[in-house]
Amino acid sequence: MKDALIPQNLTKDDVAALILAAKKRAGLSWDGIASAIGMSPVWTHSACVGMNAMPPEKASALVAVLELPAEAAEVLSESPTKVWSQTVPTDPCIYRLYEIVGVYGPTIKALIHEEFGDGIMSAIDFDMEVTRVPHEKGDRVKIEMSGKYLGYNAW
Repeated sequence: MKDALIPQNLTKDDVAALILAAKKRAGLSWDGIASAIGMSPVWTHSACVGMNAMPPEKASALVAVLELPAEAAEVLSESPTKVWSQTVPTDPCIYRLYEIVGVYGPTIKALIHEEFGDGIMSAIDFDMEVTRVPHEKGDRVKIEMSGKYLGYNAW
């Protein structure tokens, strides 16, 4: 990678753009990148686009795999500021997930409270897997989410 093309003082957005370009150039999949650094594809993508901080050793491994500038590892290890730029997403795939939460969110909340008590599912101590499931009417997308239960403290 030519250093003259790398901006100084990289931001999370800069590093995400570098990662996406390097991924495309190398012809890698998210699964391949995740395997190379010993993490899941879901977490790897989320961290690569700036929504999670990478432990320094994972950031260094990613930088090596994608041949990114060393400064990118520092940026990947920084705590993110999670900001969504629009209230309702317009990308069809993301919108449908938003719709699922809008329609089923209250149901999921009620079932969590019924099973566990008053609390939430952690999005920090959290795992997710996206898989393809063959189906006679067309393949299905299966999204499994597992987050630690966090009960609200009674004051």
